Amino acid sequence: MEKKQPSVIVTLVPLIVLIIILATNVMVFGDDALSFSNQIGLLLAAGVAGIVGLIHGTNLSEQLDGVIDNIKQAVPAIIVLLLIGSLSGSWLFGGIVPAMIYYGLEILNPDYFLVTACIISAIVSLATGSSWGTIATVGIALLGIGRTMDIHEGLVAGSIISGAYFGDKMSPLSDTTNLAPAVAGTDLYTHIKYMTITTIPSIVITLIIFLIIGLSFDKTMDAESASNVSQLLKEQFNLSPVLFLVPAAVIALIVKKVPAAPALAIGSVLGVIAGFVFQADLMESLFSQGLFNGNYAIAMTALGGAFSIPSDDPILAELLSTGGMSGMLGTIWLIICAMIFGGIMEKSGCLSTISATLLHFASGRTGLVGTTAATSIFMNFTASDQYLAIVVPGRMYKDAYEKLNLHPVNLSRTLEDAGTVTSVLIPWNTCGAAQAGVLGVATAVYWPFCFFCLLSPITTIAVAALNIRVKKVGDRHSTFTD
Repeated sequence: MEKKQPSVIVTLVPLIVLIIILATNVMVFGDDALSFSNQIGLLLAAGVAGIVGLIHGTNLSEQLDGVIDNIKQAVPAIIVLLLIGSLSGSWLFGGIVPAMIYYGLEILNPDYFLVTACIISAIVSLATGSSWGTIATVGIALLGIGRTMDIHEGLVAGSIISGAYFGDKMSPLSDTTNLAPAVAGTDLYTHIKYMTITTIPSIVITLIIFLIIGLSFDKTMDAESASNVSQLLKEQFNLSPVLFLVPAAVIALIVKKVPAAPALAIGSVLGVIAGFVFQADLMESLFSQGLFNGNYAIAMTALGGAFSIPSDDPILAELLSTGGMSGMLGTIWLIICAMIFGGIMEKSGCLSTISATLLHFASGRTGLVGTTAATSIFMNFTASDQYLAIVVPGRMYKDAYEKLNLHPVNLSRTLEDAGTVTSVLIPWNTCGAAQAGVLGVATAVYWPFCFFCLLSPITTIAVAALNIRVKKVGDRHSTFTD
């Protein structure tokens, strides 16, 4: 059959089907929608997209090739997710996360906790260039501290993610920060310099919002409960500042540009070693309760299975449990289904039709920047991958920026402002699924509080509309002048 490009109305059918199913899942299953129903919804929508492709001349073999290509792109993320699961289990067994929570409760004030969590996450992410690594290490500990302080988990996760994605976006070590200027046709450090124009206002506003929320907390918060958790942690674990050497080693490896997978694997092994060295009393207690039948069993369970340390305190019982590698399988299932949907949408011609339609709105400076941002968000929503949300719009609109005499740095900045940071707001995107799985907080719960991620696309459009520091081709100045 001769290939035909599907019309705009036809290409919207799979998206409408997906939206209806996802909305129904939320109403019926609530926070449990990610357990299985959204995965089925993505597959059903992929089936509708596949029918559209068949009708317009894309055979099944081509569609399957698109699915395989998309899943291949997600394999590194899947490997990292598995290792993050093992890291969380080994760090619980080794007393590393309990030590972070214990000392954090001693130092951090509930009034300023959200601001502090955001800043800590930003610093670590800026140093490592990895939002995923930041959230998997200090992020888990900060979430535990916030829960102990009785702060809403969506707020805590929002502050951690906001800081982590700020650092990821601005770090020269970040893969997306390197990818965006490469696609747009500019250099890394000019790209980072011009991102400060939109990124600094967004993070400042974010910190102010978190400060206001923190200061408005009920001052009758249960300080006794937090103190009780600290005391119980001290009784169950051998806590020492020496344990911080393990996360410090992982962060140092990432700073040294060691890939995330081996860095997290080393961190997992170090966590198990810390358990054998520092937590002998805890191990003896677990053995005496008949929960494990030897050192090998406890180490393997901490790395791969659901691992928990019994406690009569309900808050502590929640903090001292993790799913290990096996706990990440639901998230991986969601990512694979999302990749199937994205691959078929691309091969069926649906994505190219919608992208070409959006291009018609790219008239004028503000329209072009707004359309670029909208396309990046759309790609995050449909292709479920932040890299595609940068690459596809970058290629689509490069010529349009040249025609308006706009320097490529405007394109690269917009791609990051809209593509990088909004990926974590979509439950079936690789980033959204990953962070929800790592933190144990549903995307629908935390996204309203990811103020930095929500503000960034708005800021980039506002800067273009107000013509603030919009760099033109031929500008020889090294400063932010038009």
